[in-house]
Order: sequence, then C-alpha cells, then structure tokens
Amino acid sequence: MASVQDLLRPSIKALKAYSSARDEFQEETSDMVFLDANENPFNNGINRYPDPYQNEVKAILSDIKEVSKSNILLGNGSDEVLDLIVRAFCEPNQDNVIILPPTYGMYEVLANLNAVGIKKVLLTETFQPETDQILEAADAHSKILFLCSPNNPSGNSFIDTDVEVLLKKFEGIVVIDEAYIDFSSKDSWLQRLDEFPNLIITQTLSKAYGMAGIRLGICYASTEIISVLNTIKPPYNINVLTQNKAAELLKQTDLVSNEIDAILIERSQLISDLKQINYISKIYPTDTNFVLVKVDDATQRYNQLIKKGVVVRNRTTQPLCENCLRLTVGTSVENETLLTALKSLQ
Repeated sequence: MASVQDLLRPSIKALKAYSSARDEFQEETSDMVFLDANENPFNNGINRYPDPYQNEVKAILSDIKEVSKSNILLGNGSDEVLDLIVRAFCEPNQDNVIILPPTYGMYEVLANLNAVGIKKVLLTETFQPETDQILEAADAHSKILFLCSPNNPSGNSFIDTDVEVLLKKFEGIVVIDEAYIDFSSKDSWLQRLDEFPNLIITQTLSKAYGMAGIRLGICYASTEIISVLNTIKPPYNINVLTQNKAAELLKQTDLVSNEIDAILIERSQLISDLKQINYISKIYPTDTNFVLVKVDDATQRYNQLIKKGVVVRNRTTQPLCENCLRLTVGTSVENETLLTALKSLQ
C-alpha cells in the first residue's frame, strides 16, 4: 500500500500547526505567574485554557487500553476525529471515500461537508462486507475505507478474515469504528494496531462508558498519523470540564464493568422476550447495546410506540433495513415498558 505520507493531502504535509501559549510553555508549577495567554487572571476553576493534549486523560486510557499515549488522539466526539481524518487525507473535489451501507450516517455527511466523493458498496444480506466488490470499487483517489464494526444499525461485527483482507489490500486508510466494541465478545483491532500502518481505530466514551453528554471521541493510530492529526486539530478542542469528568469516570473501572454486564444481561433477556412478539419476523444478531428487529410495518409500529411513550429508531429507509426498528437496551424497567408497549399493539 501507499505510505501515509503519499496518502496525505499536499497542503496538509506543508501545514505548520498553530502554536498556542500552552504549546510554548507546558510546565505547571504553583509558583509560576501565567501572563502569556491573555486569560482572565481570577481563578474560578475554568479561567485557564485546558491542556491541548489532554495528557491526564490519555495517561488513563493508555493504562486501560495498553497502548502508548503517542498513539492516541482525542476529539470533540468521534465525529470531530472522523472529520479530521477526512480533511487530512482527502483532497476536496478530487478524492473519495468508501462506505458500506447500511452504516453510521456521519461518514457520508462528513464527506459531503468536505467536498469528497462517496463510493457505496452495500453489505451482504447478513450485513458483512463484500471484500471483492470493495476492492474493485476502489480507484487511485479512494483514500479512506470506513468499516463500522460492530456495525450501526445492524449490530453485528464483521468477520475478522474479511477485515484483514481489506487492511492488507486496500491502498488507502482503513478506519475501523469501534464505538460499540465494549459490548462485543470479539477482541478490538487495537491489539493489532502495530501490524497495519494504514489502520485507524475510533472509539468513544458515549456508549459503554456512559459519557455521551461530554462528547469525547478517541482515535488510535500510528504515531505518524497521530502527529498529523495533532497538527490540524483545533488547539483546545477538548474543554477542561470534559477532561476532568472523563478522568474522573475512567478511573471508576468497576462501575463501568458492572454497567456493561448489566446491559448484556438485559440484552439477552430482551432478545428472548422479543421472540414472543408475533409481528417481529426477525431479530438480528448483535454485538452492541441495541437490537435490530424486522417487523410487519416499521413506520406504523414506530408511531404506535410513540403514542405509548416509547421512542425507538425507525431504520426502514436504510438499505437492507426495510421495516426494521432499532431498539436500544435500557434498564430493566425501561425494557419492560418497551415490551409491554410492543405486546399491546394491534
């Protein structure tokens, strides 16, 4: 495959990063007087700019994931991370990305925002990648392949051998979006990051870690790719409140583990109970905290559930998802409310 440097946009390779005050002086000692960043000097806990490289949060993630801090970049949600990747590697009005519908909708949105072409290769009926068709669709301007595994909205993980083929044969960057990996029995591709220089893995604190409200996405990649993304990211993209809350909750490993276990137990019970609903014709395998089900009329059932006070996601407009509803696994009380509502529908 082409080198990372060959894949980068020329303007990105030539770019000199903005140097913030905290880039130029990073030591933090109590006796220093900081008059370099034009901050309000009156201390209220948030009057100073945040650490532009989020070192405390990265140190905790480094221990949890067993990966070097130099392989980590944090974004304002995974969407910022994905946007940075597109901007780094895709020349507007020239390059393209490959996506595999049905999949996470922001890949297409971000490509359109950046005037980048989109090639779509549908997943199979069992929601697996068509490796041969993907490689055939790629051309000299195909810079990024997005793989969402476990996939949203289908819920399944991609077969490892197929992913490995794509990592070895696709001539661009392969982004594996692992937003739901903590709910899966499969290993993260993070364990094999060093094997593939073109691999980028994105994860999030919004799902298993219960921090959707603070918007913190994570990118794992080679030090070369991380260095590039650090060059183009906004200097203070993660605010101090987000950094502090993330550091606090990431240390509560037992709490996170217990919540994941509880969700998995509820998921199993929910799937068992959904089998008793006569208008649900299929329950798709899931490695996530949601279940995709096929019903007789998704739009009708969605609207009926709304009237019962239950909001699910109607995915019937997505490829291969006709008459499908996506049901997030809630608490035992929430799941019981959902089931009661489903059983009451005529």
